[in-house]
Amino acid sequence: MAQIYVSGLTFGYEGSYENIFENVSFCIDTDWKLGLIGRNGKGKTTFLNLLLGKYEYQGSIRTSEPFEYFPFSVEKEMMKNLTIDVMEKIYPDYELWKICCELELLQTDAEILYRPYETLSHGERTKVMLAMLFSRDHVFLLIDESTNHLDRETRETVEKYLRGKKGFILVSHDRTLLDACIDHVLVLERNQIRVNQGNFSSWWENKKREDQFEQAENERLKKEIGKLKTAARQSGMWADKAEQSKIGFDPRKETNRFIGTRAYIGEKSRKMQQHRKNLERRQEKAISEKSQLLKNIEETTDLKMMPCVHHKETYITARNLNLFYGDREVFHDFQLELKRGDRVILSGKNGCGKSSIIKGILTSDGVKALNGFPEEFENEKRHFEGELTVANGLKISYISQDTSGLRGKLDDYIEKIGVSNHLMKSVLRQLDFEREQFDKQMEEYSEGQKKKVLIAGSLLQQAHLYIWDEPLNYIDIFSRMQIEQMILRYQPTMLIVEHDRFFGEKCATKQIVM
Repeated sequence: MAQIYVSGLTFGYEGSYENIFENVSFCIDTDWKLGLIGRNGKGKTTFLNLLLGKYEYQGSIRTSEPFEYFPFSVEKEMMKNLTIDVMEKIYPDYELWKICCELELLQTDAEILYRPYETLSHGERTKVMLAMLFSRDHVFLLIDESTNHLDRETRETVEKYLRGKKGFILVSHDRTLLDACIDHVLVLERNQIRVNQGNFSSWWENKKREDQFEQAENERLKKEIGKLKTAARQSGMWADKAEQSKIGFDPRKETNRFIGTRAYIGEKSRKMQQHRKNLERRQEKAISEKSQLLKNIEETTDLKMMPCVHHKETYITARNLNLFYGDREVFHDFQLELKRGDRVILSGKNGCGKSSIIKGILTSDGVKALNGFPEEFENEKRHFEGELTVANGLKISYISQDTSGLRGKLDDYIEKIGVSNHLMKSVLRQLDFEREQFDKQMEEYSEGQKKKVLIAGSLLQQAHLYIWDEPLNYIDIFSRMQIEQMILRYQPTMLIVEHDRFFGEKCATKQIVM
C-alpha cells in the first residue's frame, strides 16, 4: 500500500483562458477503489494524463508505484493481427496464465486471444484490456470510461469484475457502476477538488445537504448584510448630526444648552462613530463569509424542449419484423407499438439490431428526418421482412451514437440543422459548455462536448418523435440529471437506445430487451 501525493498542482493548456487546475493539493491511497467524478471538460482525462507524465505542470505528483492507462491505444496496422499479438505489442512481459485467469473472471473464453483484434466487439476488447491491466502487479490503474458503447449485460459483467478489484481510479458517468465498484470519490467540483470516502450516492447525498446549508446560510447573510447596512447608515447620520452640533450654538434657540455640554456631545458623537465602524466591520465580515459560499454548488439548470403532437395516436408499429444483412438474420419476430407519449428504451447485446431498427424507421416513407438523411445509413446491405408502419408526416429528431460527423465550426453546424444560433448556444451554456469552446473547431471537442452539441440541437427541434441512439455516452452525471428532469417534465415521445440502467428506470415508460 502506498500513497499518491499531489501538491500545488497547476496546469492549463496553451492558449486557454484559465488553468484547469490551480494550486491543487490532496493525497490518495493506491489501495483504494477511487471514482473520479466531474463535469465534461473539467479535467478528468487531463488529470490522468498528468499522472502519466504526458504534460508539463507546476507543483509535484509523488508516488512509488507506476501507472497504467485504459484504454490502450491500438495502431491501425495492428487491427488485423491476432489479439494475442496485439497484446504482446502493448505489454511484452505479459503472463498468459494470469490473463486467462482474469478473462475467466470476466466470463470470457481465452479463445478470443486467437481471433483477429478487429473482429472483437467493443465488449470483448474492453474485457481483453481489463484482463491485461489487472494481470500486472504493483501498478496503479487509470481506467477511463470503461463502459461506453457496452451493452447492459457486458456492463454488469464489468461491474461485477471491478467490484472484486482494488488499486484503481475509475472515470465513469454510470451511477450504477460507480455505486457498485468504488469506496472513495475524487470530485472535480467547480472551484475545488475534494476526496471523500464512500460511493457516488453517499457523496451526492452529502453534497446536496451541504448545498442546502450553504444556500440557507447565503440567504441569512444577505438579510443580515441588509440590516447592517441600514443600521450603519442610520448610526452614521446620527453621528454626523452630533458632530456638527458639537462646536458653537445659538443661546437664543438652544436655551437648554451651555458651554459645558460640548464634552458630553463630543463623547456621544465618538461612540456613535465607533458604533458605525463596528457595524461596517460586521458587514464586511458577513460579505466575506457570503463570498465563500455557493462557489461549488452543482445547479442543474432546467432545460426546455418543444415537442409536437401528431394527429395519430400510434406513431410506429412493427409486427413479426425480421432483419437481414445479406443472408444473415440479425433478429426475428420483433414487435413494437409506440404511441403518443411513450418513452421506449431498446436494450440488448451489441449487434442485436437496435440501431438497424432506428435506421429502418428513419428511412420509411413519409418520415421527415429533421437532421437530414444520416450519412451512416448509406450503402448498407440490409432488408426487412414483416410489417414496419410509421405514421405519415412524422417529424423525427435523431441523435446518432456516432459523433465523427461533427467537423468545422459550431456556427455552421447550427445553420445546417436549422435552429436559432442564440438559443443553441444558450442551451449549451446550460449544459455547462464553456463560451471559449464556441470559437473552436468541433474536431477539438471532447466526446462529451460533441454529444452535448447533438443533444442541444435535438432539443431545439420541434418534432413529434425523438430518436436518440446511445445519447449519454461520455455525458457527465450532472448533465444526465438535467436531461432526466427535462424528459420527466415535458414527457416527449421518444425511442431511445441506452444502456444506463439508472436513466432507463427513471425515464422509460416501456423497456424492450432484444
